Amino acid sequence: MTTASQIMHEGVECVATDDTLQTAAVRMRDLHVGALPVCGDDDRLRGIVTDRDIVVHCLADGKDPRDIRARELAAGAPVWVDADADVDQVLSLMESHAIRRLPVIRDHRLVGMISEADLATHLSEHQVAEFTHEVYAAPPND
Repeated sequence: MTTASQIMHEGVECVATDDTLQTAAVRMRDLHVGALPVCGDDDRLRGIVTDRDIVVHCLADGKDPRDIRARELAAGAPVWVDADADVDQVLSLMESHAIRRLPVIRDHRLVGMISEADLATHLSEHQVAEFTHEVYAAPPND
């Protein structure tokens, strides 16, 4: 059985809940990523902020990314998977929520992230094709 911890990438950096969206955008640029987990002072996952979130929910609304905090876009319960979950559960969560990135948690702490690239690297062509169809056929998550 392949588990989430076997396909995730480690070394995920968080953006703090009080960091501005400008700080998040700079960090995304520097890390060459399109999303960052949002973590509280206790290093626990509070949500995820994506480059699309910044554009759609900040810039397009005429807001200043220097004034908006990451916590404002990380509302709601974040979707995550346990590090020991099998790959079928990973795919099920990502497909049912139409998400392209999935935080991986062990003992209540963020230990990694699963992205589309991780799926493409570790899964069969059939699994990747099914995931792609399900996620990209869904309307955007706004």
